Amino acid sequence: MLLQLSAAFDLHRDVVPWLVERLAAEAAAPVAGLRAGLDPVENNYEALRVVNIERNGKVIYSCKDNKKNVFFGLYDLHTKKNEHLYTFEKDLQVASCSINHEKTLLAVSFLQSDKERRNELQPVSKCLTLLIEIHPVNNVKVLKAVDSCIWVQFLYPNDERKPFPESHLLLISEERYIEQFHIQVIREDENRVVIKNLDHLPRDRVVEDFLWAQWDMSEQRLYYIILKKSESILKCIQFYADENFNLIFEVPLDISLCATELMLVNFGFEDSQNQGGLSKDLNLHVFTSHTGSLCVCYHKKLAAQEQVTYSVFYLHKGYSKTFTVDLGTLEYLLSMKDITFLNLDYYVAVYLPGHFFHLLNTQHPDLMCHSLFLTGKNEQMNLIPDGPLQSLSGSLAWDWCSEKLFRVNFSQSSLLHFLWSSSLDYERLAVLHCVLACGRNPRVLEAQIIRWIFENIWSCHTFDPIQEFLIASSYWNFCLDINNLDQLFPYSSVHSWNREIPGVTSVTKEILLPLMKVQNSKGYWEKLNANLEYVKYAKPPLLYSNNMVKREWRNLISEEKRGKRRSTAYFKNIHENAIKVISNLETWTVEPRLVPLFQEEDNQQRLLIGLMVSELKDHLLRNLPVQFIGKKKIEQLVLDYVSKMLDLLCQMLETSWRKHNLHSWVFHFDGSGSAGEYAVFHTMTQILDSVNRMCLPLPPGFHTLHLALGIHCLPLHSLLHYIDDGVLLLTETGVMKLLKDLDNTEKNEKLKFSIVARLPPSIMQKISHIWDHPINSHIISRNYVKQLLQKSKRKFQSPAIDKSSFLVEFLPLNFLIEVLAEIETPHQALNPFEECDSVDAKFVEEAALKQTTMLLNL
Repeated sequence: MLLQLSAAFDLHRDVVPWLVERLAAEAAAPVAGLRAGLDPVENNYEALRVVNIERNGKVIYSCKDNKKNVFFGLYDLHTKKNEHLYTFEKDLQVASCSINHEKTLLAVSFLQSDKERRNELQPVSKCLTLLIEIHPVNNVKVLKAVDSCIWVQFLYPNDERKPFPESHLLLISEERYIEQFHIQVIREDENRVVIKNLDHLPRDRVVEDFLWAQWDMSEQRLYYIILKKSESILKCIQFYADENFNLIFEVPLDISLCATELMLVNFGFEDSQNQGGLSKDLNLHVFTSHTGSLCVCYHKKLAAQEQVTYSVFYLHKGYSKTFTVDLGTLEYLLSMKDITFLNLDYYVAVYLPGHFFHLLNTQHPDLMCHSLFLTGKNEQMNLIPDGPLQSLSGSLAWDWCSEKLFRVNFSQSSLLHFLWSSSLDYERLAVLHCVLACGRNPRVLEAQIIRWIFENIWSCHTFDPIQEFLIASSYWNFCLDINNLDQLFPYSSVHSWNREIPGVTSVTKEILLPLMKVQNSKGYWEKLNANLEYVKYAKPPLLYSNNMVKREWRNLISEEKRGKRRSTAYFKNIHENAIKVISNLETWTVEPRLVPLFQEEDNQQRLLIGLMVSELKDHLLRNLPVQFIGKKKIEQLVLDYVSKMLDLLCQMLETSWRKHNLHSWVFHFDGSGSAGEYAVFHTMTQILDSVNRMCLPLPPGFHTLHLALGIHCLPLHSLLHYIDDGVLLLTETGVMKLLKDLDNTEKNEKLKFSIVARLPPSIMQKISHIWDHPINSHIISRNYVKQLLQKSKRKFQSPAIDKSSFLVEFLPLNFLIEVLAEIETPHQALNPFEECDSVDAKFVEEAALKQTTMLLNL
């Protein structure tokens, strides 16, 4: 199963043993009898049940003993300990309960049955809401006595180290209003805590006429929906430690709500939530993440049909998606199961047990291929709980059937297994992003993904796994820490997706953005507001592309061929950028590298590294608020991002090196290649192709190593074809080592000649003295004559030349030498054999005669 559900709290495991002992001691009854007393089937007593879960991990539960007294207990998820809160010596049905942060006040709401109310001598209200002092047990204050149900919820400080100066209690009424009570307490006799002005508690009316409300216990937010001119308006209130609360935003939603229905989400866990006037057909949840995403998930049960339709409003993106799933059976309607929405930070899970499981990417929801869609036939769905789960804050979910509180996380091992086993590109792409976003131990995870890439590189038809891994891994490592940074960096190499995904269709619709009511907020609201501002004003999108680097790179190469050169300051800046990246990368290296990289200057790759740093830095400085982030932080971010790209490439090469047992491989050019070298060569060729298409830099030394393996593994005609097509690059270091390592056998001379004949002039001038051979002199002479004649644009006459210097009288050669002597300038190139002299007409003449002598076997 892709999701890993671990029981953070099990009512029968964590509470029952302690409770039985406790009740046995208080009632002086046999333990076995009390355990049976908790059994509602055999003894007609109400079962032990969870009433509420507070923000700080405190679980409130209730039960009834053999005397039908209502017992309230508290379990702490952190300390794993239980404690008794309060006992009512009366048989009442608990509707709602909450305890304040200091554990000094308990708010309880009870329901009385019609039978009990008829037995009373005086009229009795249906619902009784009490405020109780429990440190120690003392006064009881009646807050409400009404004929409609009331739910209670204490507010908690966001920072537990800074408690509220007073307690604040929300009362949610079935009559569609919400009030907030402000409760001051004072200490008497050191440990005694009592309520100040018990008879006059100040209160505020927070919300009126709402149809739906959801409580976010972790962030202390209240989401609610009202009807305004038949339009559903979603609003949000944020509560603060200073007693204030603010309306943060409002936004219209295209959903159907009945004016007579009421639904509450996360206001306790009692069955009363599903009784009375509360809606049973509406399934609506608001989910947020720390990156500033805001999603509304909506589903409403309809009449029997063979399809399920649900909608997700990506409010932070400005559009909604309505998904329709083909079930092919009406079985789910008979069992009355409802679909479950789970908040998983970067993802929202939507599933119907036995039918489908969807994992929706909320960070980048535009393309279907970045979300995962599974049908009921998939083995990954077998372990999903059959009962509905209620999603809570902090990756917690409550299972109504088993009465367990689960901590929901992604199973890294299952995600990797699914990545290996799936043969569908859209599933592979979605799972690759999911495992990178949610996986633990990135170094180990990246190594496992690299192994998968090497095994499946030829079976991915709609995307390049190397490109996707480089971009996605870099994105998930760096792009979520700063507001809007994820909007500026590329997320995927796949920019469009038009293929169908079996079993599910989606319709995208533009929606209005939330209207923010409060400006200059911090934390989550600041990130949400930044996302909304980007959607409104960033047109076209400000996504970084390496096209600028590609254009600049090509311009520099072209200028170099034409003999032009930029200013020294320009190249100095580019060179310093490259040095910073390589130094930064070296600090990440834990183990010595097996692959012989970073052993040469490799000016071209250093130039490309420096260019990417320069362009990326300029891009971020243009589009990020430098005054708030800081230029140094942006510069370091760019260095880390480019270093990460190079590091991933190094990891890929290291993995391939180890896989094919090249641990003892020594850099050389002689000999033929082994099967391992052949495999590594083709892996490097594939990496080179993927990287070149994105114009990304390679680790310095890559091309020299690639050339060495190519010479080992390819026959000469294939090798030259790779060189001519630009797959293998002739580097100065590589060619120099080739000319030094190989002797002058006929085979090696043919190889050397073919290589030297293809050298660009810039390298030829530097290495020409390495190979002391007539063929080399011939090549030098030919290039010299070609360049000299190309530069000459004027007519010339035969000059007077010292004939004594010529060895023979050969008129065509003599005429050529006379022409060269006229137009040559001194010191144009170094003599390959006598570096103090110049390559001149005399050198060309001697080389020509030697070549002729060899060809005629004289």
